[in-house]
Order: sequence, then structure tokens, then C-alpha cells
Amino acid sequence: AFKKDTGDTRETPAIDVCRGLLADGAKCVVYDPKVTPIQVFRDLSAPKFEWDRPHGWSKSETHITENVQVVADPYACAEGAHGICVLTEWSEFKSYDYQRLYDSMVKPAFIFDGRNVLDHEALRSIGFIVYALGKPLDPFLQKSY
Repeated sequence: AFKKDTGDTRETPAIDVCRGLLADGAKCVVYDPKVTPIQVFRDLSAPKFEWDRPHGWSKSETHITENVQVVADPYACAEGAHGICVLTEWSEFKSYDYQRLYDSMVKPAFIFDGRNVLDHEALRSIGFIVYALGKPLDPFLQKSY
């Protein structure tokens, strides 16, 4: 959900992020404590700006259902993943055991903090490569010109 502590998915950038990842051939595993799996699939399969209108599935239903999984546990979400995208300001995302998440992921493990709610230095000390909206890249990722 885009808005903290709600199941409101209207205008959430997470929809576009997932669509972009899917277009690049990624498989997405989604965890959201308030949004139902059916809402996730509806949002991802609906044409842009039509996701808030009730309607049937689009032609991309098969592609979405084959490449998107919705889970009820954040630790299951990270298992075997290359990266984690945090795209909400939910307080619970601050208190996860990020060492446990990191240990279950493919290395190198990436974390993208789209809301700047995480402790980036602590994540780097665990081993994550951190990308945060509006923040400088890790020094080894920066080009020297």
C-alpha cells in the first residue's frame, strides 16, 4: 500500500515498479500486510490509471499470474531474491531482522529504499548494496570522471 497503515493502492508507485521489473523479465514476490493478493493482481493487470475502476482482468493476466507471487510473510518474500524494494512507509519495515533477510537472499543482495525509512548504514554493514531515493550511491558504484 502506498499510504502508511492502509490497504489503499491508488497511485502507488509500487505498481509501476513491479510492472517495470516484469517488463525486464523479473519475477516479483510481493508482501504487503494490508493488500489482498487479488488486489495486487488487479492492480498489476489493469491499464495505467484504470486500476481504481472495477473491471475484469486484462490480456496480461497469464503473464502476471506466472511471474508474480503474493506472500503473507516478509521473510518468505526475500528468500532466494536478488533484491528487496521497500516502497511504503510502514513502521514494521524498520523493525525486520535484515540479517535474516540478507542471509536468505542471492548475493550480491540489493535493497532499494523508495521511502527512505531504513537505516542505510546498518544495511551496508550487513552486506546489502543500498539504493535509496535521493541519496548518493555507495562509493564503489559511483563513476569517476
